[in-house]
Amino acid sequence: MKPCSKDLKRLVIVALFTFFLFSLLVLQFYKIQIIEKEKWVKIAKRQHQLVISERARRGLFYSNTSIKEGHPQAPEPLMVDVPAFHLYADPLSIPEALRDVLSTTICHILKLPKEDQAHIRAQFDKKSRSRKLALWLAPDEKKAIQNFFLPFAKEHKIARNALFFIQDYKRSYPFGKLLGPLLHTVREEKDPVTGGLVPTGGLEMLFNKYLTGKDGKRVILRSPRHPLDTGKVITPPENGADVYLTINQYLQAIAEEEIEKAVIRAEAKGGWAVMMDPYTGEVLALAQYPFFDPTNYRSFFNDPKLQEHTKIKAVTDPFEPGSTMKAITIAVTMQANAELKKEGKKEIFSPNEKVETRNTHFPGRSKPLKDLQNYNYMNLSLGMQKSSNIYMARMIQRVIDAKGADWYRKTLQDIFGFGIKTGVEIPSESVGLLPTPGKKHPSGALEWSAPTPYSLAMGHNVLATTFQMLRAYAIIANGGLDVQPTLVRKIVKTRADGTEKILYEHAPKGAKQLLDPGISRDLIQVMKYVTKPGGSAWRADIPGFTEAGKTGTSEKIVNNQYSKKDHISSFVGMAPAKNPRFVLMIVIDEPVKRFIPGVGKNQMGGVCAAPVFRLIGERALAYLGVEPDDPYGYPKGDPRHDAKKADLADEIQGLLRLNQAWNGGG
Repeated sequence: MKPCSKDLKRLVIVALFTFFLFSLLVLQFYKIQIIEKEKWVKIAKRQHQLVISERARRGLFYSNTSIKEGHPQAPEPLMVDVPAFHLYADPLSIPEALRDVLSTTICHILKLPKEDQAHIRAQFDKKSRSRKLALWLAPDEKKAIQNFFLPFAKEHKIARNALFFIQDYKRSYPFGKLLGPLLHTVREEKDPVTGGLVPTGGLEMLFNKYLTGKDGKRVILRSPRHPLDTGKVITPPENGADVYLTINQYLQAIAEEEIEKAVIRAEAKGGWAVMMDPYTGEVLALAQYPFFDPTNYRSFFNDPKLQEHTKIKAVTDPFEPGSTMKAITIAVTMQANAELKKEGKKEIFSPNEKVETRNTHFPGRSKPLKDLQNYNYMNLSLGMQKSSNIYMARMIQRVIDAKGADWYRKTLQDIFGFGIKTGVEIPSESVGLLPTPGKKHPSGALEWSAPTPYSLAMGHNVLATTFQMLRAYAIIANGGLDVQPTLVRKIVKTRADGTEKILYEHAPKGAKQLLDPGISRDLIQVMKYVTKPGGSAWRADIPGFTEAGKTGTSEKIVNNQYSKKDHISSFVGMAPAKNPRFVLMIVIDEPVKRFIPGVGKNQMGGVCAAPVFRLIGERALAYLGVEPDDPYGYPKGDPRHDAKKADLADEIQGLLRLNQAWNGGG
């Protein structure tokens, strides 16, 4: 064979071998880039990319700034979500020799205690691409860490995002503790499973599904060339919906200020005040003292003595309403009278009737009923003004004789809502207790026995929440119409393009007529005597305005028996008396039992609760711009005062003369 043919053969073999190797390389490329593409893309992304959450903003609660007719204001958030940052590390991007100095410097910048320093140092030794170092850092703390780390990373040739931040939002409260027990807050520690915010209670918990947004996703690159703020949003966040409340922040601040002063003045355990529009059921203010500070929620939940301040006692704590029930007793009597008249039967009641109140024995009672003073005779106006237990029991005795116990109970439940929830949007609402004929207590005793109606007539043997009492008085105030207490005006979702979607809007439906308007009108006129001279709640009189209401003082049940030391003192009323702007209930829990010279017994509702109604009512009416409807009804010494022209001036004098004639009293 010629030499040239050998060289050609060798060249062909080399060429074929090279082609074979190239083919193998092409096949390998095909396998990696086509067949196993997804596998290697995932590996590459794990090495060079990190998908982090793009936090959604939680929905906010807004105050009712449209409450003043003709003076709407811009929406006012009751809290704001300020940007905060979570610090993370990528330990695999940080050489072991640099970890000590990094952890030490971070702890120094954040001024962390020693127990936290050890934890942070341990995170740098984890075989992970993402370890959480510190939560809820302020913008200045973030900036301080960046100012240290970015030059450090450049000097030591490590990825600039080996330390990185995830932006989040933290609740901040510009009004401080205002509405704390109603709103509550969210915990700093997130749910370990879902990563979502965890409400501590209140409306934050009740409306969590609306408030919670949906986090988006952002991709950042792991490389010394890429700063930490580079990346691409691959899924935009979806913010939560906002809840617009019926409560106005100014009225709330007034109520909180006055209830705090009242509780301290009475040396009481606590107290609360709730104001509601009697026509719409919108709650305008809901104040409670001692306060719950949402910014310091841990201290409340970690102390059993403070935990009770985290709940809304106006819905969770029913109590015996005492004499505030007497207005309901008269309404029931009037209702029975109206039904008997329609049936063509003999009426059982007349407001001007001279009723004997000397005989105080009633069926089933082992002891006679008592009033604060002895009266021989009373009519409706005197019975309400002097808060007579005996007069009220006498009326209900007639109701039972004419209509029966079942009718009496049914009226209390179906018209006034005792024994059922009001449905107000607050967790853990109590139903209270309305005795039922034939039903037994857990102890085996009958709920309803012969003396029960007379106890109910003066607010004993029944448990009611503040909201149940407010609703009952609202029905009287608005002319007998049904009303549903509510805290929410609307819930609004703002889309990414700025447009809004209303998820819920409170729209009162046509209200059912529960009481005849005439009954409401007559009852309000009688209750006006309560706050005038000679009445049990004259301290509730709002200068320049008419008002109607009733005091209540009841003994608390302690160790299954009535306590002679612990009381619930209350006042519930409306102002102005005609076309009321609000109904307002004041409750003082366990005012200290003592006699105040020149004033009276501190624990009485007319002493410690009624003045709070006046103070809140006077300031609220001024804020709302309501014109005085009793322009001469001011205290002595005020130039506007005119005792002869003030509301009910002649009627009060007539009632005084009548009381002197019948009872020899003043």
